[in-house]
Amino acid sequence: MSQANLIAPSDDIADYLSAHENKGLLRFITCGSVDDGKSTLIGRLLYDSKLIYDDQLTALKNDAKKYGTQGDKIDFALLVDGLAAEREQGITIDVAYRFFSTDKRKFIVADTPGHEQYTRNMATGASTADLAVILVDARQGVLTQTRRHSFIVSLLGIRHIVLAVNKMDLVGYEEDAFRKIEEEYRAFASSLDFASIACIPISALEGDNITKRSPHTDWYNGPALMPYLETADVRADHGDKPFRLPVQWVNRPNLDFRGFSGTVASGSIRPGDDIVVLPSAKRSRVARIVTMDGDLAEARPDMAVTLTLEDEIDISRGDVICAGNAPAEQTDQFAAHLLWMAEDCLLPGRQYLLKTANRTVPATITALKHKINVNTLAKESGKTLELNEVGVCNLNLAQPVAFDPYKDNRRTGSFILIDRRSNATIGAGLIDFSLRRAQNVHWQDLDVDKAARAVAKNQRPCVLWFTGLSGSGKSTVANLVEKRLHDMGRHTYTLDGDNVRHGLNKDLGFTDADRVENIRRVGETARLMTDAGLITLVSFISPFQSERRMARELLQDGEFIEVYVSTPLDVCEKRDVKGLYAKARRGEIKNFTGIDSAYEAPKNPEIDVNTADISAQEAAEIIVRYLDENGYLKSDGDWSI
Repeated sequence: MSQANLIAPSDDIADYLSAHENKGLLRFITCGSVDDGKSTLIGRLLYDSKLIYDDQLTALKNDAKKYGTQGDKIDFALLVDGLAAEREQGITIDVAYRFFSTDKRKFIVADTPGHEQYTRNMATGASTADLAVILVDARQGVLTQTRRHSFIVSLLGIRHIVLAVNKMDLVGYEEDAFRKIEEEYRAFASSLDFASIACIPISALEGDNITKRSPHTDWYNGPALMPYLETADVRADHGDKPFRLPVQWVNRPNLDFRGFSGTVASGSIRPGDDIVVLPSAKRSRVARIVTMDGDLAEARPDMAVTLTLEDEIDISRGDVICAGNAPAEQTDQFAAHLLWMAEDCLLPGRQYLLKTANRTVPATITALKHKINVNTLAKESGKTLELNEVGVCNLNLAQPVAFDPYKDNRRTGSFILIDRRSNATIGAGLIDFSLRRAQNVHWQDLDVDKAARAVAKNQRPCVLWFTGLSGSGKSTVANLVEKRLHDMGRHTYTLDGDNVRHGLNKDLGFTDADRVENIRRVGETARLMTDAGLITLVSFISPFQSERRMARELLQDGEFIEVYVSTPLDVCEKRDVKGLYAKARRGEIKNFTGIDSAYEAPKNPEIDVNTADISAQEAAEIIVRYLDENGYLKSDGDWSI
């Protein structure tokens, strides 16, 4: 193990292990633009610190012959570029974590990709880091990706930056080249909330200013990179914050034990301390702090523990145990910074899943307040966010969640957004503050409720949601159904796509974002009409499954009846009553469903009618018969809502 200069154990191995265990830990991230040398830097740090074993060094030399980009020299990037695709392309794709230790400190470093398309991976690595090493190619200077990564690490709460100006050997170690980059970066970063910025000229490939000062930069008076990392004061203050324990698991191995397991997010707790559980607001005291190694006198941040309480109170996974004198906030509406991570753009009004701490709830972005230009940090208007864009938005949740503002607590103030169809993570957010209206607006109890209104009308309220392509016959069939129900003495109202766009939705166009908002408004209107006891007929193309699902979830079970008018595209196009398909084919109408905008057909509609096979009158009779057979037209009130 000629390359391993490990600390020699003392005669008392327990003392040695204790000293090693109690060394401070620094979590840092390397980031920057592609080919700035991030992986090479980490490989060089490990090599120069004598932390590579003989077999690793032999494998590295063999890999360098096959995949290397440095000729006869060792390609240190191969130490951390573990994926085959990374080695073949000479780039970093995934986040690679490496642990290493010196006499003074332990380190966990996250090597993150520089390509713009993998910015989401970089944000993942930054989410747990205390310091960021941002690399800049001395030949290229500060690039857009340099600014983007700097903004993201600032947004994610990293306050300590090392600007490592790499490849100084390729510019002849010129001081002017270094000073120009330092000046430009400090000017850009002056508006970011960094506590410290250290600028170090390096050559990761040649080893200049990595573990010791280089003679090639005698004009530089600062520390080399490794000594700086060993002494940088980045002490996290999680222990000084109020206690938070998101419950991951209710531990019930037998009838005599009931504990609540999770990882301490912030603060500390001792037996006898008062706690409050959110969202129930139930209070108790800690009886024990249980671990596999026995009970503890105190639990601190990042410890995985099980708490038992003095009182039997109902606690479930997703609840948050807080300090009794400083509980977290609760809200179902808040403002947040959001980093968008998906190829498909963000659509305000579309329903996503939001996961914060251990709770997952449906969420809708109600407003995109502005986007942030990563080059100038200026606020810009916009209706959507594209891949890797950052914006400030308002969110509305189906249920309240416990939280702290991100600036106060990185653990309980962050969240991710999940696509409901693919379960892919599509956004990462930082909670800014609860919206005041979430605290001031409450449901008003009314003496005359939906059941009373429905009984007075001798019917069961519901929404008949007609969906299908333009020209499929939705409006015609809906009109016939309403006429038939009116003749039967039923109370109805029809929301037709064209008619609504003359009033309620006259400000909306036909982009995907506007279509989502179009359906959101109509869904909310239909819900109110259902609450009024009406049978509401909604006739909209409503091309996206997610928005139809959102409308369904606004209502109680059995109140949403999806009617798929499944007339094929070729039949609809032949009808072309309004001449819209012809215009779309000529390119005169953009974003036309079925031509240049997708239609997502229902998978399990309650009713499926095809007006190419049956008449509109026959389709209407099928729908009315469905209502009658399923109790929506009963006049005796013998049903429950």
